[in-house]
Amino acid sequence: MLPQPRTGRDDGGWRKGRLKHHRQRREPAAGDLRRDGLAPTGAASGDLRGARRRAGRGRADGCDTAKEHDDVNSRERVSTAPVCRLCAGPVRECVDFGRQPVSNAFLRPQDVGSESFFRLAVGICADCAMVQQLEAMPTSHMFRADYPYRSSSSDGLRRHFEQVAGWLRDTELADPGDLVVEIGCNDGLMLRTLGAAGVRHIGVDPAAGAARAAAARGAEVRVDFFDERSAAEIRAERGPAKVIFSANTISHIADIDEIFRGVDRLLRPDGVFVFEDRYVADIIEHAYFDQIYDEHFYLFSVRAVDAMVARFGFELVDVEHIPIHGGSLRYTVARPRVRPVRESVARLIEDEARYGIGEHDTYVRFGQQIDRIGADLVALLTDLRDAGRRVVGYGATSKSATVTNYCGIGPDLVPYICDTTPEKQGRLSPGAHIPIRPHEVFADPYPDYALLFAWNHAEEVMAKERRFVEQGGRWILYVPHVRIV
Repeated sequence: MLPQPRTGRDDGGWRKGRLKHHRQRREPAAGDLRRDGLAPTGAASGDLRGARRRAGRGRADGCDTAKEHDDVNSRERVSTAPVCRLCAGPVRECVDFGRQPVSNAFLRPQDVGSESFFRLAVGICADCAMVQQLEAMPTSHMFRADYPYRSSSSDGLRRHFEQVAGWLRDTELADPGDLVVEIGCNDGLMLRTLGAAGVRHIGVDPAAGAARAAAARGAEVRVDFFDERSAAEIRAERGPAKVIFSANTISHIADIDEIFRGVDRLLRPDGVFVFEDRYVADIIEHAYFDQIYDEHFYLFSVRAVDAMVARFGFELVDVEHIPIHGGSLRYTVARPRVRPVRESVARLIEDEARYGIGEHDTYVRFGQQIDRIGADLVALLTDLRDAGRRVVGYGATSKSATVTNYCGIGPDLVPYICDTTPEKQGRLSPGAHIPIRPHEVFADPYPDYALLFAWNHAEEVMAKERRFVEQGGRWILYVPHVRIV
């Protein structure tokens, strides 16, 4: 969440102080490394290319682990936008992660060489402040039938969606006949809770595997993309929706016009569209750079979302900060003048202006911070390897694709990643081609260090794996700075 302003300093001074604060916070991490006899050596911190060379990588442009080819199969379908996709305002590039794979396309060994790649770069619109990717990977490439992500793999997410279901019942679903539609329901965590309470519902998700898992748990699911066509069909079959809900999905869709045309078609006049998404201010504040990958096409701020929904004839009536995924916002959208606008909307827009969340320079500095983190991480992993220490990855997350491919981290530094998702096991990570092994391998025997890619579930993971630490193991975290814990 946005920090409190420091008194006696202007906005520019606050931001400069913030960057200085980040540099100072990295010093204890170096102390941790020295206590382990593993202080980074070679090029100065921040030299990511030098760190890659010391690690033995062949290239230093963020694409070391990717096999060279023309990417014709993806480039023919990748769409680019020189202007803002929402308001047609000018977009200035601010962070470039280079050539990246589809983050959830875990490969069979025999499929190496057939991956789709795209340029992962983000810019900010000078008019509406929407942060967005400059190239859009087609949704058909990302959300395929074998899409492996499952919300139910996390106890924390299970609790979160049970709470969301209870909140919706208490605040919005007074009539037993009210219909809830969830866009991107995945394996149905929230819908099955609503269904068990007798609430009419249907989920819409294009990933057939996830939809089957949801149906197996008692949720009603339609395997489809949500757009005006599918919304019209749902309305014809079930009537209008009192609540349309979505969690960490709306930001995935470059052509957001289709979403709002569907919402307009399906939502009751007195209904609400509620969606949750990662908050760009938290990403900047805590250097969560790996939240940027192909699926997260937009990085939402309150100012940008307020402008976005108004463009489609809706009104942002409430915003709530929630801790999930390292910091997210829950947006409540309604038709104009149907509900009062709560003060949280104006307050957060003012806070964002005060802290430069809509300014290009803020994101340029963010990119510089990413370089420092990448250099420190590669240097640490290289030193651990050279010292004969055993390091494995923990959690084959979508986020890990950005980290491994941007930093040039491959099997030479992290021999494998342990993960609980059966659909990922026995495959290779996108681009970096690090083997994914079952979770049981983690303790057979325990490694010296575990690089935690699933940092947004750190508390849950560390409690579950406390025996690892009891046996002398240490965790490596890389946001907001590289450190050993």
